[in-house]
Amino acid sequence: MSQSALKRFSVSLGVLLALVVVAAGCGGSSGGGGATIALLLPENETPRYESDDRPDFEKAVEEECEDCEVLYSNAGGDAAKQQSQAEAALTQGVDVIVVDPMDSKSAAAIAEKAKAQNVPVLSYDRLIENGEVDAYVSFDNKKVGELQAETLAKKLKEDGSASGPIIMINGDPADPNAALFKEGAHNGFETAGVQIAKEYDTPGWSAENAQREAQQAITALGSNGFAGIYAANDDTGGGAIAAMKGAGINPSEKPVTGQDATVAGLQRILAGQQYMTVYKEIEPEAAISAEIAIALAEGEGVPQGKITEEVDNGKVKVPSVLLKPIAVTKDNVKSTVVADGFVSASELCTGPYKQACKEAGIS
Repeated sequence: MSQSALKRFSVSLGVLLALVVVAAGCGGSSGGGGATIALLLPENETPRYESDDRPDFEKAVEEECEDCEVLYSNAGGDAAKQQSQAEAALTQGVDVIVVDPMDSKSAAAIAEKAKAQNVPVLSYDRLIENGEVDAYVSFDNKKVGELQAETLAKKLKEDGSASGPIIMINGDPADPNAALFKEGAHNGFETAGVQIAKEYDTPGWSAENAQREAQQAITALGSNGFAGIYAANDDTGGGAIAAMKGAGINPSEKPVTGQDATVAGLQRILAGQQYMTVYKEIEPEAAISAEIAIALAEGEGVPQGKITEEVDNGKVKVPSVLLKPIAVTKDNVKSTVVADGFVSASELCTGPYKQACKEAGIS
């Protein structure tokens, strides 16, 4: 071989080796580049899933592994549809499934089918019950309920109604997180000596169901028969506030809780209609989930340095990352959700809320 031909061969070999290294950089078992990750979210009525969870997760995956692919599906509130979406993902040969279960009990079938095909499962935000789950990333959900109860109890005491009573509007009975919020809230109210006059579980977390429940409670108790309302999230809080307005009650006089730091909930807080919400930092939740999902897809197992505890799902003890929630009132909207970029001033300070934003130092 001539010297020039040898030189060309060496260059070609070097290029080929470089391409092999790049292709292997984020390797998965699906072939042809990086791992394929199925992201299955439960519904789109709650704004966070489309506005935060999905884009935050996809961004984190891209930053960690630019050759990885995310196959996204939303169940639209239908547990059977989520089952079908999981089966379709497995048929497409995904390397890992990240699922926020619409129904935590029936989602065990998703985990079992994945296990049968040696595909790891990360349970996101809600824990799959009684199934083979490799990892779980969420928040300390009992703490969420405790924060809601402690913050409401403190406000009731300031208002001269330390013992309440209150109306309690819990979340969806099919959601295990709702049970944890409820448990934490009951613990907080019991510690503070707050009495519960009426209590409801709210199917689907819907504002309409919450409004109907609050209307029933107000009819039974009368306008002066309760001092505040525990609502498990901002949607149910909005329903409870609508019921109070319909009964001729000024919501600023009856503190209402919430959760998720939605734009609508934060606007009600700034306007004095809702007292508090709970801010859960979705970006780090999604980022940690993406990191663990990539590791599982590449056969590396769960990064032990990320694990905060193990959570028993009824079948296995699941390595878990539980993040800390933050209570938000009008006093710290600016220093929490706005400062973090979770919600922008331009989103909050629209129309009738411009003055409320100005008063809270948000512009």
